[in-house]
Amino acid sequence: MTGYLCTMKKYLFSCLVLFSFFQTFSQLEAIRNQADYPFLLHLPADSILKSKPPILIFLHGRSLSGSNLELVKKYGVIHEIEKGRKIPAIVIAPQVPAGKSWEPEKVLSVLQFVQRTFDTDTNRVYVAGMSLGGYGTLRFAGAYPEIVTAAVALCGGGNPNDGCDLATVPLWIQHGNMDSAVPISESDKIVNAIKNCNGGENLKYTVVKGANHGDLEKVFRSDEMYNWLFQYTKADKD
Repeated sequence: MTGYLCTMKKYLFSCLVLFSFFQTFSQLEAIRNQADYPFLLHLPADSILKSKPPILIFLHGRSLSGSNLELVKKYGVIHEIEKGRKIPAIVIAPQVPAGKSWEPEKVLSVLQFVQRTFDTDTNRVYVAGMSLGGYGTLRFAGAYPEIVTAAVALCGGGNPNDGCDLATVPLWIQHGNMDSAVPISESDKIVNAIKNCNGGENLKYTVVKGANHGDLEKVFRSDEMYNWLFQYTKADKD
């Protein structure tokens, strides 16, 4: 009987903590000191939040690095949400310190905090990033291909040694052929590494004719990227 009471107390405490989180978080919240990166957290409508929503991780470029989370709103997924876009997912937008590159294990710590806090669909975890965030997206997907459902990497690059792990994940890599900040050869290298593993059966590679580095930001402004990501679901892991 004592063991039963202890179990019930733990259950009630867990429910209270979860309820507290739901009550505390507004739709867009700055979260600090809960994971290895501070991050912006955007919650969807309650009807979606209470139905095991997917998670979309947005990784920004170098110009948004630092210690001011307001910068992460400047462009990309959070910027689009603030302009009115409705995304049927929990959106996570961490911030990397100035002068640093994205570290996959630290991005994972942010994801795991959100997964502990909310009841989410672990078969639907998506990542999108641009420039430094494009590199970060491919590093994260290459490190944790069993976690990432699908990813979009814009005007970045990756480690060719990750090619065979990345080959197992649906990827949409995009790069402008007039990019002088990050040459298109950076995407070409990782695309070739992926194709050498399985012919690129899960890969979509778009070369945007006449586009420079900043032009790829427009991808976040269209429905196409979100529709492409959300079409994918991993095989049920439960």
